[in-house]
Amino acid sequence: MNWQVKYALANILETRGVTSAEHVRGDAIRITVRDQPDVVAVISASYMINAGSAAQYHEEFPDMDFLCGYRKECVWEGGAIRYIEENNIGWGSAGTLGSALDSGNVNTATHKDFFFSDRLIRQDRSVTTVIREFDRIYSITLVNGRTLRVGMIREYEPIADHVRTLWDKFGPIDIAWNINPHGNPTRKAVEAGQELGCKVMKWEELKVLLKKG
Repeated sequence: MNWQVKYALANILETRGVTSAEHVRGDAIRITVRDQPDVVAVISASYMINAGSAAQYHEEFPDMDFLCGYRKECVWEGGAIRYIEENNIGWGSAGTLGSALDSGNVNTATHKDFFFSDRLIRQDRSVTTVIREFDRIYSITLVNGRTLRVGMIREYEPIADHVRTLWDKFGPIDIAWNINPHGNPTRKAVEAGQELGCKVMKWEELKVLLKKG
């Protein structure tokens, strides 16, 4: 049994409503939840999940209900997200799986860290097209035809290194969006963005920018 499966089994048993969790084979576990159908979750230790690996997991476990990127550093490529969602499979972190088990929406659950910001972008009337390149990187087209590449930063108070790391890992962006609702980017983070050629901002500022085009 792989290390991430062992940790997942131990943690999931503490989730409200879960009555049992057992290893099936490989990276798959079966979870019994009170008053709900059993859930088959695949617990991946990959640092990157792409369309190929998502499809491979699905082929190996056709009854998969949820694909979990167990590492905190796990990144999901846009192709993997599209494949998973088209096949009615939930996806995200261990925390996402726990929340989904509690609420009973495992097959439609999406990464809890990005859920609300994803909805904000897609519901904004100034945005006509949304292409999700990675779980935290979007290419969006505005009503006036302008295209922006937006990267999301989850940290409470992003520092310069968070902005530079996002840029280095995923390429140039126009906007570094601090999606944590409770904190604000530090002055050093804003200055790092200026040096790179991107703006670091919260949703209130981004919403205005999207409207102005």
